[in-house]
Formats: sequence, C-alpha cells, structure tokens
Amino acid sequence: MREFKIASLIMERFAKDTGITDKSKPQRRYLWTDAFGVCNFLSLYEESKDKKYLDLALELVDSVHNTLGKFREDDKRRGYISGLDEESAKIHPTIGGLRIGKKLPQRGKDEPFDEDLEWERDGQYFHYLTKWMHALSRVTQVTGEHKYNLWAMELAKTAFRKFVYFNGKRVGMYWKMSVDLSYPLVTSMGQHDPLDGFITCMEIERVAKENPSVYGALSLENEIDEFYFITKDLNLATADSLGLGGLLSDCVFLSWLDIERYEELFFKMLESFIVGMEYFIKNNYLAYPAYYRLAFRELGLAIGLKGSPILKKQLQNKNLYEKAKLYMDILEKFAPIGEEIENFWIKEENRDNETWIEHKDINEVMLATALLPRGFLEIKAKGV
Repeated sequence: MREFKIASLIMERFAKDTGITDKSKPQRRYLWTDAFGVCNFLSLYEESKDKKYLDLALELVDSVHNTLGKFREDDKRRGYISGLDEESAKIHPTIGGLRIGKKLPQRGKDEPFDEDLEWERDGQYFHYLTKWMHALSRVTQVTGEHKYNLWAMELAKTAFRKFVYFNGKRVGMYWKMSVDLSYPLVTSMGQHDPLDGFITCMEIERVAKENPSVYGALSLENEIDEFYFITKDLNLATADSLGLGGLLSDCVFLSWLDIERYEELFFKMLESFIVGMEYFIKNNYLAYPAYYRLAFRELGLAIGLKGSPILKKQLQNKNLYEKAKLYMDILEKFAPIGEEIENFWIKEENRDNETWIEHKDINEVMLATALLPRGFLEIKAKGV
C-alpha cells in the first residue's frame, strides 16, 4: 500500500534522526510531534502486525518522559520537573506535566513579554498535553497495558489543576505555563483548549472503566463536567487550518464516546467547522507558493478531513446519521481539499524550501498521520 510505504519510511527516518533508534544522535524531543509520532507507530503496527513499530511507540513514550519530564540541560535546576526522585518519577512520569521542547528556555517570571519570542520559548502548553494524553491512552487501547492510560489520567488531573482558574466571576484557562507549572507565561485562553480537555478526559475516563482496579479512587468526572461548562458557550469557529483540523478531529473523537449525551455540542462543533471551512476556502490559502505555507497546519486539516468516513460510520452505528446527513454531505464536498493538501506535500519539490526544512520533524510526522490517520483518529474504548 502506497500510504503505508511512505508513512513507514517517514517514521523510521524520524526515529533514527531524533535519537530513538540511532543512539549516537541526541534526543530531539518535541511534545506535539512525538504525540502524533506515537499514534503513527501504532498505525503502522496495526496495519502490519510488525512488533517493531509497537516497540518504537513504547520507546518513544519512554524517551519523551525521560527528556521532557526533566528540566533542560541549560536550566540550573536538575532532575524531574515533578520534583520526584528517580524511582517515583518512573512510576508517575507525567504527574508534573511535560515540557513543550522549544529551543529556547522559558521566559523568567520578571522578564518582559515578547510575543514573537514567546513562540520559541519553552514551558508547557495545555493543548500539547492533551495530545500526549490521547497518545498514552491510545497505547493502552492497543496493548491493554493500563499504566499508559493511568499516566494520561494523572497528567489530565495535573493539567486541570494548573491551567484552569476561577477568578470569582468566571472560569478560564491559561494558554501557557512555566516549565514547573508554578506561574502562567501567557494568560489568555486557547480557543479550543477547554474542548480538547473535555474530549480527552472523556476518552481517558472511558478507557479507565475497562479496568477500574488500576486507578483506585482516581476519576475525571469532575474535570469532564468543568471542561464542558467552559466549552458549551464558547465560539468554536475558526478559519485556521490547524484549528479546523483539530475541531473536526474532536468531532470524530466524540463520535466514539458519549455523543448521544452531548449531541447539541456535537452539532455546534460540526456547524463551527463548516463555517470556518467556508472562510478558509474563500481566502484561497492553498494557492500560495510552498515557502509561504506552514505544512503542519495544513496537514492538521487534512487529518481531520480524513476522519469524515469514520465519522459517517460512527453516526450510522449510533442512529444519528439521518439527523446529521446534511452536515455529512457538506463534509464530503470538502474531502478533495484534504487530498489536495496531502498530494501537494508528498511532492519533493514542495518540500525543498526553508519553511518546510525549518519545521521538518513536525511536518513529516503529520504528513505520515494524514497518510495513515486511524492510529490517531480511532478510539477503542468499551467502558462499562
């Protein structure tokens, strides 16, 4: 299969170049990229049944925890950002959160804010943490080993406690926190962060119910309710390609979960996606030359659009298809846009520019996800 061949080449090269299989190279870890990387290796494993891909997924998980769960080498602090000793940190590797993996150290508490520079500085992003939670939960769904979903649950509880605040008038979320989660670096809220938290916590909770003895008294029911409370009145529409892809991916995730209970929110999400897509198409972003385009953002949209057939099947299984048929017909008309994005970035001449090379890891990994999306888009959780 063409898609499998290209995706496997990309991911095996990624594993070598970033220090997973070639131990002579330094660990080049970046949380968003690595979350998609884990899901890609799971895709390759489920497609081929070749255990080497599962081993790569598990090794990548360990590498992320051993690298992004610790302070940077240029930080005067040492050890795990959770403050735990080596033995305890191995048992609870996510309980202190995980660094983004940016090139520059975080902004100091008293340093002036520089909007452009902040994009290059380390810290913790909530929307990166949710991607990692999803990747960990997917490992449990594929392997049956619940320690990974437990780590996702511990990360979810820490992220909720540190990113969500109540100021006496309203509940909000910080967009970016310091490496040790002790203070906010960017106080505004990411548009879809509460939605991502809501969906991801539902996934983790559903998987946890398959083996409750592993989790003891831990539960995410409160976090699910609180994230829903923040989400339900938000304007979810966006014309950003990555945001659009994430929104449609969340629709797919919800279809695997408690869609009947949250049917009103589901249709709001679909409507918001369609409105945003109309703006995206009108702005004609895909007509720009390759060096003006950010591939990973466009590929995020392609990944979401690849979920349309999965969404259709899930709605049919849950007897919601007739109610959603108009929306699904519109999604089918958008499908060629995802194929156009994917085919554009597969061509080598479109990757031969500084913009692609500067973001090579994330671009290639998300291209692989667009080619084999089921490892990322599926949720296999029966719950109770």
